[in-house]
Amino acid sequence: MPDTPDTTYHDSPITFDFADVAYELEQPEAIKQWLLDISKAEEQELSLLEYIFCTDDYLLEINKEYLNHDFYTDIITFPLQQNPLEGTIYISIERIKENADLYKTPVRDELHRVMAHGLLHLLGYKDKTDAEQKEMRTKENDCLSKRIFC
Repeated sequence: MPDTPDTTYHDSPITFDFADVAYELEQPEAIKQWLLDISKAEEQELSLLEYIFCTDDYLLEINKEYLNHDFYTDIITFPLQQNPLEGTIYISIERIKENADLYKTPVRDELHRVMAHGLLHLLGYKDKTDAEQKEMRTKENDCLSKRIFC
């Protein structure tokens, strides 16, 4: 797994780091609680969840090096341990902004959807088949509906 930056918010099993992008995450403590609530709803203990926000180019290099994929993506999730749950999730802020524009949704909502998406992957949800994609979208929507901070 690639080296990670060391800029974080407060002591928590969830951290938000910024690799090569300047971005202001709104209500980080409320987001952390929301993510913890998602893992609790799935009856999974969360011991470490690291989100690293970055640029398209940063994430492209990770995609090439670790997954042998030569294309842009909005998210890459690295599971580290299953029980208790540990993982690192890389998210391209540029891709989030572009997708928000494409889908005509607020950037904040698209970012939260992708953050939930990464956690859902760590919790065992897949999205390779049409049926898996449908289930993943339903779970994402359920997670988004439970945000009380927006």
